[in-house]
Amino acid sequence: MSELRPGAVIGFVGLGNMGHPMAERLVEAGYTVRGYDPDPAVSFGSMAGSAAEVADSAEAVVLMLPNSAVVRSVLLDDGLLARMTPGAVLIDMSSSEPVGTRELAALADERGVPMVDAPVSGGVRGAVAGSLMIMAGGDAEPVAAVRGMLEVLGKRVLHVGPVGAGHALKALNNLLSATHLLVSSEAMLVGKEFGLDPEVMLEAINGSSGSSASTVNKWPRFMLGRGFDSGFGLRLMLKDMRIAVGLAKATGRPARLGEAAVDLWAEAADRLPADADHTEILRWLEADH
Repeated sequence: MSELRPGAVIGFVGLGNMGHPMAERLVEAGYTVRGYDPDPAVSFGSMAGSAAEVADSAEAVVLMLPNSAVVRSVLLDDGLLARMTPGAVLIDMSSSEPVGTRELAALADERGVPMVDAPVSGGVRGAVAGSLMIMAGGDAEPVAAVRGMLEVLGKRVLHVGPVGAGHALKALNNLLSATHLLVSSEAMLVGKEFGLDPEVMLEAINGSSGSSASTVNKWPRFMLGRGFDSGFGLRLMLKDMRIAVGLAKATGRPARLGEAAVDLWAEAADRLPADADHTEILRWLEADH
């Protein structure tokens, strides 16, 4: 299987906050991209009339969709998988359920279509800047074939294991991210109530053993100034957390802290607006006082 170089035809389904800048970067790098989004208001340079149509002449099809149910519906109900050319690579960059990914990969394999799951970390800013961390799962040959294309989108592409491994690792990463954001925010509010300056707290914590991506990045950039504009929704975070806890149950490993974190984030989701950014977990903690 040859490497997909600039000039290759790429189908791209899902041109939302993440997908649109990713597709644009591929165009800028010289790939021929044909996009589709179920929202008729979405515009892109070259648009297909349906999800299935993006497969026409495509050497790879990228999916950047909300969840596994939508991925499955697009591939099977909308006929995208049936329309893909044998040998073309299916790349699911959504945050999907790893068990479901393996089921879809088996169906794709029956059609001669190799599947790579390649979820990302880095948010909208990372998508715009091309600085995403990409966790790729799949056989070595198709991963190698799409690596150059993925490197247009991310600062690092890491082959993490067989198909489904990328989605598993992404969910586990977000369980960690959400859990330390929650406890970091609790600690910050306790310190503030005691009379500590939040900026001083962050300076001390980030030079000490309590530092994390939450205190180094999210609190200073999105929470201290109360912008709450990371670009990643609270309910998307909760979805990934549930995938991770579900994976723990499927493997027979306990995840008691993870389950407790899911319960708390679910409470926040019930109280906050439907479009709440995940950094607005702070608003829920403040209101819970």
